Amino acid sequence: MSFRIGVHAIIFDDQGRVLLCHRRDHDLWNLPGGGLEPGEAPWHGVLREVKEETGLEARVVRLAGIYSKPEVNEVVFSFLCEIVAGTPAATEEADRVEFLPPDSLPPNTLPKQVERIHDALACSDQVVMKVQGGKSSADLIREGNL
Repeated sequence: MSFRIGVHAIIFDDQGRVLLCHRRDHDLWNLPGGGLEPGEAPWHGVLREVKEETGLEARVVRLAGIYSKPEVNEVVFSFLCEIVAGTPAATEEADRVEFLPPDSLPPNTLPKQVERIHDALACSDQVVMKVQGGKSSADLIREGNL
């Protein structure tokens, strides 16, 4: 059995807003992130994904969460990151990159991403470890529920 490993960056600005990307392929908002490339460490992969999706250079501050998604054999690492250079900009993967208030995220923000953002806020001094069940983003897209 093989597992997919995902990584996402949680980046807050000085006003407490969280950085989200609006995908070009679907009308969805999500944290910058994606799957690891072969041989890539999770903390390197998240920085690559931030650069690809936002144009920003970032650094990892700490691990924020480890999420198991057993129904799809996936483990996702969420990292609290901070920007070290650049300005958020549209890229090949995201047509909009914006800082948004965590308490009023767009309704088409992926639910598992919203949970990770709220976990990072609620557990600022510890790593969250949990199973994330429910429908995948692909299922929600297919069903038209986002």
